[in-house]
Amino acid sequence: MRSLALLLAAPLAALAADRPVDAGPYVPSPQSVVSDMLKLADVGPQDFVIDLGSGDGRIVRTAALIFGARGIGVEIKDALVRQSNADAKREGIADRVKFIKADLFKTDISKATVLTMYLLPDTVNLLRDKLLAELQPGTRVLSHDYPLSGWIPEKYVQMDLEDKVRISGVTTTLIYLYVVPAKVAGRWRATLPDGAATLRLRQQITRVSGTARYGGKDVPLEDVKLRGTHLSFRMGERELSGRVGGGVIEGDGGAWRAQRGN
Repeated sequence: MRSLALLLAAPLAALAADRPVDAGPYVPSPQSVVSDMLKLADVGPQDFVIDLGSGDGRIVRTAALIFGARGIGVEIKDALVRQSNADAKREGIADRVKFIKADLFKTDISKATVLTMYLLPDTVNLLRDKLLAELQPGTRVLSHDYPLSGWIPEKYVQMDLEDKVRISGVTTTLIYLYVVPAKVAGRWRATLPDGAATLRLRQQITRVSGTARYGGKDVPLEDVKLRGTHLSFRMGERELSGRVGGGVIEGDGGAWRAQRGN
């Protein structure tokens, strides 16, 4: 949805005010794209969906009705919150979804496994730090029409929808799917089957590069990829991959292990 939480002209100081910023126009995501968005993120019964700027609640309600998920919608307009909760009750899903009136910049989003938003581009990018700080690595983020600057999308879909003409004047619809990356920057002490190595990783959101000290030599890490908690790279002739969590990288199949260290 795009019940906009911030006017383009709103000063940043207003974000820190005690009361939410009312950004006026409510523009819903066309129903024809809602299911496609949720399919793109592989939403299922195990997921908790949070929609920022939830409008009439159609994304969260569709996630529950069609995909079996649970979730909440964050909306600033009283009438839309009341309508969304009433519709959820009528549809028999009020035990799995709810809609709250809140400032999306101040709402705790840490419970989300999937986060959706249809917001102005400035608002989307003002949320970047919040997404990285509060969402768990591996959380999927769906943004309708506007990308997150500096993030590499996991998937990107462009489609033409006649429903969009009345919203934007064109049929073009863009859906970006991102996966929140684990924090891997720093020094890691790795134990390999035939010895030890020291990894030094650099990170810029979803981009990772680095070097390894191995066999008395500095070796560049190549083809480094980070998707949520899964890290893979090539170190010389070796191809290594593993899961990041709790200050440890556990190599796939138990082949190697690395621990964060000084």
